[in-house]
Amino acid sequence: MANNQSSPQTVPESISESSQSYGKPASRGGLPDVIKVDGVKSLVLDSENLVLNDPTAKKTSRTCSFASFGAPAAPPTSTIPLYNVLWVELAGQTLTIDYAKYVGKHRVQAAQWIFDVADADVPDVKTWADNLLTRAYGPAKRCKRAKVLVNPHAGPGGAQKKWDVDCEPLFKAARMPIDVVKTERQGQAVDIAQTIDVDAFDTIVTCSGDGLAHEVFNGLGNRPDAFRALQTIAVSHIPCGSGNAMSCNLYGTYRPSLAALAIIKGVETPFDLVSITQGDRRLLSFLSQALGVVAESDLGTEHLRWMGGARFTVGFLQRIFQKKCYPCDLAVKVEIEDKHGVKEHYRQKMSNASATNLGEGPNAASVESGSNTDTHQGLPPLRYGTINDALPEGWESISSDTMGNFYCGNMAYMAADANFFAAACANDGLMDLVCVDGDVSVGSQLSMLLSVENGQFFDNPLVSYKKITAYRITPRNQKDGYISIDGEKVPFEPFQAEIHQGLGKVISKRGGYEAAGPTNWDKITIGNRIMA
Repeated sequence: MANNQSSPQTVPESISESSQSYGKPASRGGLPDVIKVDGVKSLVLDSENLVLNDPTAKKTSRTCSFASFGAPAAPPTSTIPLYNVLWVELAGQTLTIDYAKYVGKHRVQAAQWIFDVADADVPDVKTWADNLLTRAYGPAKRCKRAKVLVNPHAGPGGAQKKWDVDCEPLFKAARMPIDVVKTERQGQAVDIAQTIDVDAFDTIVTCSGDGLAHEVFNGLGNRPDAFRALQTIAVSHIPCGSGNAMSCNLYGTYRPSLAALAIIKGVETPFDLVSITQGDRRLLSFLSQALGVVAESDLGTEHLRWMGGARFTVGFLQRIFQKKCYPCDLAVKVEIEDKHGVKEHYRQKMSNASATNLGEGPNAASVESGSNTDTHQGLPPLRYGTINDALPEGWESISSDTMGNFYCGNMAYMAADANFFAAACANDGLMDLVCVDGDVSVGSQLSMLLSVENGQFFDNPLVSYKKITAYRITPRNQKDGYISIDGEKVPFEPFQAEIHQGLGKVISKRGGYEAAGPTNWDKITIGNRIMA
């Protein structure tokens, strides 16, 4: 008798409200779609689901009508989306299917179906099982080898329990080899990434907020073979912090178990990284850089970490009533000047992505510099020099006395409810720059805050939005303040940034970001295209 622990599955949470499909199913050819198990039951593979037909199961309800009178009742069915299938194994005459079962609207846990198989059916069942596994994973790599870093002090706490209860059982059910380290101090992830054997693992999984991923990217970037290390091992994220931006963008969720499932089924994706130079130091940024109200709302609310993501809103509200400005000198290498052009660029990128296989795209070896493919090569050279060099020609210079918010992003979501950079792409080789004047009314500031939450921030007329490849910013008339790089505080000094297309690698759900893009990006008019 089968051990049947199934329940009907619901569509997983996704910020982008997108389908579970993440790749083209493998061609079935002449492979069997239906097998018999436990004597009278059948397992059916359709285009998106695994379906169990069980005529022995108790009917949950019965209807009667003249149309159905006398007709045999359809056998009760249980369904698992192929996306949720973790593993299938035939041992002797026992078929075991591991899957992610929904135990709430936003949580899954490891579960099993176990069936007996008739001896005569074993060859067909083996072929069927191989077919199921191929179609369940599509283009994703199976059995990813994971180095897991758990920060028990992340955000409001509880990261260790989230890993132990919500995530590790799923990884084990998917037959992922895992090596777990509990971090005990700030900077430990940098040290681990600097010395890890990048050929021994497929991904470094950070169970924390976004700070641990920042450490990992910089640890890889500090290596003598930084270029190869960043290209070889993918970084992924289990959301356990306050912002959890990385998971929101790559997996469309801030729920740990759903992120774990997305990592299991996700694909390696080329990922842009940003070099920051400040003083004589060079570091990598994967998420954002900020000066102004956003930086203060983040770094100035460390004492409110117990509030989780709500601390950012509290910090923002406290500061907009002050109408504070942050004088600065800004120089920018602009690539796309206006919002119409940005939407058109986004449309082209999405069109190209839909015609490309998952996980494919630009990488640093092909885009940045062929000479950088030496296995002993460090980070790619800086095209625009450092903060200590003369300002490159062709940059736009702006001297602002009323800068309210300087915000440059490499991802769309900065938190689950904060899509500041709607047109951000994972590997387009461009940063998204948002600037907002601080000398506006409190009502306008509140309106902008609400527009972030309802997805209208991009189109707000008070928001300047550009696509850029580099910039330099110099604070003025302020002895001290906050500059945020990926949510981490750096000295309040001038710094310069430039982007490297496809330098890094991440695990994403479907080969890009899960954000929905700017409003009506797919409905650009001919007039808008001319204006672009």
